Amino acid sequence: MYLLGYDIGSSSVKVALVQTATGRAVGVAQHPADEMPIAAPQPDWAEQDPADWWAAACAATERLLAQTGVSPDDIVGIGIAYQMHGLVLLSESGEVLRPAIIWCDSRAVSIGDQAFAALGGDYCLAHMLNAPGNFTASKLRWVRENEPAIFAQIDKIMLPGDYIAYQMTADVRTTITGLSEGILWDFSDHSVAELLLKHYEIPERMLPALVPVFGIQGHLTAAAALALGLAPGIPIGYRAGDQPNNALSLNVLRPGEIAATGGTSGVVYAVTSQPTYDPLLRVNSFAHVNYTPENPLTGVLLCLNGAGSAYRWIRQLLGDTHLTYSELETMAATVAIGSEGLTVLPFGNGAERMLGNQNLGATLSGIQFNRHEPRHYYRAILEGIAFSFVKGTAVLRDLGIPVTLLRVGNDNLFQSAIFSNTVATLLDVTIEVISTTGAVGAAKAAGVAVGIYNSVEDALCEMDVVSQYVPQPSKEAYQAAFHRWEVLLQKK
Repeated sequence: MYLLGYDIGSSSVKVALVQTATGRAVGVAQHPADEMPIAAPQPDWAEQDPADWWAAACAATERLLAQTGVSPDDIVGIGIAYQMHGLVLLSESGEVLRPAIIWCDSRAVSIGDQAFAALGGDYCLAHMLNAPGNFTASKLRWVRENEPAIFAQIDKIMLPGDYIAYQMTADVRTTITGLSEGILWDFSDHSVAELLLKHYEIPERMLPALVPVFGIQGHLTAAAALALGLAPGIPIGYRAGDQPNNALSLNVLRPGEIAATGGTSGVVYAVTSQPTYDPLLRVNSFAHVNYTPENPLTGVLLCLNGAGSAYRWIRQLLGDTHLTYSELETMAATVAIGSEGLTVLPFGNGAERMLGNQNLGATLSGIQFNRHEPRHYYRAILEGIAFSFVKGTAVLRDLGIPVTLLRVGNDNLFQSAIFSNTVATLLDVTIEVISTTGAVGAAKAAGVAVGIYNSVEDALCEMDVVSQYVPQPSKEAYQAAFHRWEVLLQKK
């Protein structure tokens, strides 16, 4: 028997098959091979067609089944992880009314700021753990203000994972964790955030019914099974946002545990035993995957929009898309720590929460025409992203959250020794690189719902540590480069 996990990203859809007898992934596939398009009709906007996510899920599933030879009849459960904070609008007839407004879209920042002032900061933090900010609820208010004809047609709103589950089951559902990531859950009243909905003039009927994060959330319809190449009737047993799911995949489920990822965006994610918020609004807190009102485990999330997106941008700008990231790492490793004075602020992918929701844009500083070559730019970008991780992780420590061990997946930026050694050395932490993916974690989580595993802890008890990064004995060069970076940031 096998479990199937999906990770619906903004770049691609990844899908994994896990064998229930061994708990091992027997295959992983993704689609597209490059990246899905993100439309930007206006500055600081970011939109995707939800149909592209579904098409990519179908193509990736077909590729995975062909690659592994696994029979669809042997798949007993499906789990879904997805890009957080997106907004999908559905009409009563099931039509998607406009492109999805995704996580890195900044159009609703001012709306969230106004709501925070009107409702009161103390109220928002005590009840929702966050300012309404640029999250799903504020994006929906933007639609109400700017696209009233579309707003009038809305029957239900969904997060990206809810949409994929809807395509699979024809049921419109969401979770408490999903509502919390949209700033639509009241942690004090253990209910929908009614006061925010009232302030935004959003009828509660637009919210989907709730299902548990781990539990039977619906079954694969005949039409969905045909599109995916699967057998009808397979239960969907799990859904969660990509960052809580990434933490789950790394077995970060308990207070004091820390997960990190360095994909299109960068994230450091800590679990606390009770609702936790930052009075300075530099990080965000959401219900963790194993949250219940009785056991309110909370995920504290530091998000850095300009991470892998910055590395991809410099690669495209310099015309080196024919080179692998491993080859770029080899080039960058020929440059000394500090990139010979070249410094990068990688904040060019929207408003950065840890910087007070400022949209600073990216900065390249210290360029010397007769000295700096492409290899310097690659190292400087990696260091700049690493420095932003270090700057942001200090926020968690300010909140009293211990950071002594980071668990990360064996992919994306943490495959770079330059990046990982910089983070480990400046934070004085060990980084454990785990052989897993979000799609694998989602598959295992679905196994809890269908009875393959007795508990979430049981599903994730075996972790393959493939490598470690430890603080380097000589820190001076790292510290000098980081100081130069901080000085540049302060000037912004």
